[in-house]
Parts: sequence; structure tokens; C-alpha cells
Amino acid sequence: MNNKVMDFMTNKFAPKVNKVVKNPWVSAIQDAIMSALPLVFVGSLVTIVSLLKNLFPGMPDFSMISNFSFGMFGLVVAFLIPYYLMEKKGNSSQKLISGATGLVLFLMLLFPTISAEGDAVFILSRFGATGMFLSITTGLFVGCVMNFAAKRSFFSEDTPIPDFVVGWFNSLLPITFILIVGWLITVQFNIDFFEVIVAVFSPLASIVQSYPGFVLSVFIPAFLYTFGISGWVMMPAIYPVYMAGLAENSQAVANGASASNIATQETVYALISIGGVGTTLSLSIMMLILSKSLQLKAIGKAVIVPSIFNINEPLFFGAPIAFNPYLMIPTWINAFLVPSIAYFVMSMNLVSIPTQSFLLWYMPYPVTSYLATQDFRAIIACLAIIVITWLVYLPFFKAYDNSLLKQEKLDAVEADKEMVTN
Repeated sequence: MNNKVMDFMTNKFAPKVNKVVKNPWVSAIQDAIMSALPLVFVGSLVTIVSLLKNLFPGMPDFSMISNFSFGMFGLVVAFLIPYYLMEKKGNSSQKLISGATGLVLFLMLLFPTISAEGDAVFILSRFGATGMFLSITTGLFVGCVMNFAAKRSFFSEDTPIPDFVVGWFNSLLPITFILIVGWLITVQFNIDFFEVIVAVFSPLASIVQSYPGFVLSVFIPAFLYTFGISGWVMMPAIYPVYMAGLAENSQAVANGASASNIATQETVYALISIGGVGTTLSLSIMMLILSKSLQLKAIGKAVIVPSIFNINEPLFFGAPIAFNPYLMIPTWINAFLVPSIAYFVMSMNLVSIPTQSFLLWYMPYPVTSYLATQDFRAIIACLAIIVITWLVYLPFFKAYDNSLLKQEKLDAVEADKEMVTN
């Protein structure tokens, strides 16, 4: 039965998931978000600096840096999605103008207020994480139209007209069409498309922000990773919800209310990704100090430093955890148990819900737990989770270690027999 499951996941399920990941429409969203993450990292650094302002009130206010880095995330993604989509579709000559068109349409659909003097007033918060769903929608729409038009040129391939002039004319009609669509929605029909998109995606956000949804958003990437499938396949669906949730938390606190969205990337970094996907730091420590087999002793020494900085690819594929039933099962258990604990302690106000951007995932724990939540109680929760995951991994680790030790002894006996024979 176990072999049938492994065979199905390896030979049928994994290739299909990888096919989805490599789809240009999905990978364009992934690449756009990944490329824009440095802006989020800048916002995270500002968060750390803001902690010092609590101790030294005379320090300058750096919030504007955060507003124009993390706070512009949606705007940048609106440019990058059509840019990468055109590149992946083999239309690189049109990628810059496609990105610029995505940017313009995004601004139009933010529903700015235009005064009689011609001044445009935007709601600043819509440029950031709360605008992610709009930026994805506009980016894909622009990419679709521009890609369709790129396959149909006004000119033949042997035209004597310079390439840049050909490019101008080929992009003229699709850009006009795209902007007319934006004009019709915003001006003629007076529709706040931002609010429409938020309403459309609100069921997804509500599901992810619920206990079952949050647990699944953590469990599924970990489950897929045990079969060698990158958890980033979930990013286009989950990451916008996480970022929008954090933005809502920040806005709520600024308005004097309480944060309520637990499902954020900061929560994952605070209490879940301790050592990486699957909360594997305890397993790395276990391999370092408890291993009896030569294989796990060597792996424990090799993976402990990366694990401290939450890089667990060496552990996942070196121990390995991937495709190894001994370690896959406890990883699944922890991928369910740890987000459940995190959700419980935050919903019970035992640990503060994150309200500021913090994506410096490579910082060691429990420092990360405090910086992501700005709550010292998160350190206690982090240490408790390490102990709990240790207890979950321990019996499975011992069984795996003993099996390797037994095999090493058998190999040694066989080697001795060969030496005697020779």
C-alpha cells in the first residue's frame, strides 16, 4: 500500500503539479512576487529600526520609507506580471510596454478622485498589499491582450520599416483597447473596481483567515515539499491573502482597533518556519546530538548551520525527508500541529498578532519570533513549539536511525567477508 502511494505521488501527482508550476501564467505571478520581495525586505528593516524608536523617541520617523517600499508592492507587481508573461510567451520585445500598460491600468482602476483643477487623489493603502488582487487581475488581463496582439502584426516579417516603428504600431491598438476598458469601468460606469475585486476575492481571504484555511495553507506546501514539489506553487493563491491580511492589521491598529488576521506571512515566520518548512530545527538538532548511524551523524553536522538560518533544503534532500516515510509522516504531523498552536495562541491573545512587515526569514530563532510579533511572549511560544516538534520527530527519528545503523552493520559484515575472501 505504501509503495503504491509513493509511486502515485512520484510518477503521477508530482509531474502534474510541476506542470502547473511551469505554466507561464502561474510562473509569471510567482516571478513577479519574487522580484518585488526586496521592497518587502526594506519594509522589514524599517520595522526593526522602528523598535529602536520606542527606546529612543528622538529618532527620525522612517515610516515613509515603508510606505514607499512595502506600501508600493501592488503597484510594482502590476508592472511585473505582464512584463514576465510577455517574456515567457516569447514576446520580449513587448514586455516593457506591457509592464508600463499594466501599471497605467492599475492606477486607473484604483478609482482616483479627480478635482476640478485636475488633481488626482489616490488612497495610499491601495498601492500596497491590499491592492495585490487588483494588480494580479490587471496584470493578467494586460498580458492576455498584449500577448494576443503580439501574434498579429500589421507588417510582414520582411518589411523595410524599422523594428521600433513596427513595435509602436503593433502595440498601439492593444494599449488603446486596454485603456478604453479602464476608462469605461472607472469613468463611464463609475465603478470602484478595487472594491469589486476585493469583494470577489473576499471568500478566499475568509477561508484562509479561518482556522482550517490557515492550517491548510501551511500544511499543503509542507506536504508537497516532502514529495520534492516546491511549496511556491501555492504562492499565487495564498501570498496575496497573507499580505492583504497584514495590511488590514496595520490599518486596524492605526485606527485604534485590534489586529484580527492571523494568517499572514509574519505569523508563519514568527512561530511556524522554525528551521524551515515543516518546522525542522528540532530534527536538525536531534541529528547532531542523538544520531548513532554514521550517515545521520554526518548529515547532522552538515545541516545544523543552514537550519539555524532556516534553510532546510540540505536536510530535506540530504537526510532525506523527501520520499522517506520515516520522516515524511512526522513532518506532516508538525505541519498540522504547529499552525494549530500558532492560531490558538494568537486567537487567545497569548501572543500578539503581527501588524508590521517582517520577512527577514533567515534570522535565527527565537529572535525572529520577537521581531515578527514585537511580543516577548512569542519567544516562549517558539521554544515550546521546538520542544513539541522534538517530541513528534523523536520516535520516527530513532526508528530511521536504527534502520540505518542496522544497515551499516550489515554492510560492514559484508565488507569483512569480502576482505577475507580476497
